[in-house]
Amino acid sequence: MAPSGSGSIKRSCQRVLYWIPVLFITIIVAWSYYAYVVQLCIESVANIGEKIVCLLAYHIFFFMFAWAYWQTIFTKPLNPLKEFHLSYADKEVLEREDRGESQQEILRRIAKDLPIYTRTMSGAIRFCDRCQLVKPDRCHHCSVCDKCILKMDHHCPWVNNCVGFSNYKFFMLFLLYSLLYCLFIAATDLQYFIKFWTNGLPDTQAKFHIMFLFFAASMFSVSLSSLFGYHCWLVGKNRSTLEAFRAPAFRHGADKNGFSLGFNKNFRQVFGEEKKFWPLPVFSSQGDGCSFPTCLVNQDPEQPPTPVGYNPPNKTVVETNAFPAKPLRESQSRLLNSRQSWTESEGADDKDPQGTSNPAMTIENET
Repeated sequence: MAPSGSGSIKRSCQRVLYWIPVLFITIIVAWSYYAYVVQLCIESVANIGEKIVCLLAYHIFFFMFAWAYWQTIFTKPLNPLKEFHLSYADKEVLEREDRGESQQEILRRIAKDLPIYTRTMSGAIRFCDRCQLVKPDRCHHCSVCDKCILKMDHHCPWVNNCVGFSNYKFFMLFLLYSLLYCLFIAATDLQYFIKFWTNGLPDTQAKFHIMFLFFAASMFSVSLSSLFGYHCWLVGKNRSTLEAFRAPAFRHGADKNGFSLGFNKNFRQVFGEEKKFWPLPVFSSQGDGCSFPTCLVNQDPEQPPTPVGYNPPNKTVVETNAFPAKPLRESQSRLLNSRQSWTESEGADDKDPQGTSNPAMTIENET
């Protein structure tokens, strides 16, 4: 019992420590609010019209920044659907068998009906030994959250959360409104910052708030502009941060542009079809996070050649792998109408044991 108790205390301490970066950002923003609203606008700005305009514009940027930041922090990362989890019977078989052809057959049987195109670098099905599931495309195991996260981009300490399919749009808007917030403060504070050095301000505590406010806003603007620009490039290429460092591997090999459908479709995959939702931190991304369209010309022979229920009138060459089979808006609502993430059900039905197999395929665990 002692090891268990000490482990629980350690995890509790870690959870508290993980909130320190968020607390730091919160304190900085709270101080900037006081410095800008009270010390700059109310105490230092003499013109009534300028004061009103600055206060109105500031609160718009502040509200959008706070909204996006809140959504990024408290939107729960989504986990793979129960179809990707091993059934209770399959887990028992895997535990009994040695790592050989029997285990390979189990994973092949489970994966054959799933919309999975990515593999490990050695060509194996991507399997998470900790979560006991077959990983969907673009899904990775987060060592901090100790869960598999759909379309994982990275674990961000500044939001104490995994950035992935469920909150990547919120993260992008958080970067955008943070940048606009800092640029607005720096631009409107500039003339008073100059007056500070030319002794044009009264000798009060407001002058020091004005000076440090300009320095802080300028420094954050530089770092945020580079980070926001990088993620804009990732959105345009339809890549995650992890995929930018290591290209996703398909059966024909690694392909850094495997999920890229062109800038317009890549952008809409993150921000959605309805333009009115683009600037708002509300979920509007396409898909369900478990399957993604690809631009591959050579289709995976182990997957169904066309979506389920589709019978083409004539035999044609397949140019793209159009998963998911359901419309994107329908598959989106299936996953996101519930606030709870899918978890494994030990009583889940076993998969259909029939299907083709690939003797050349090997198992490789990714954690």
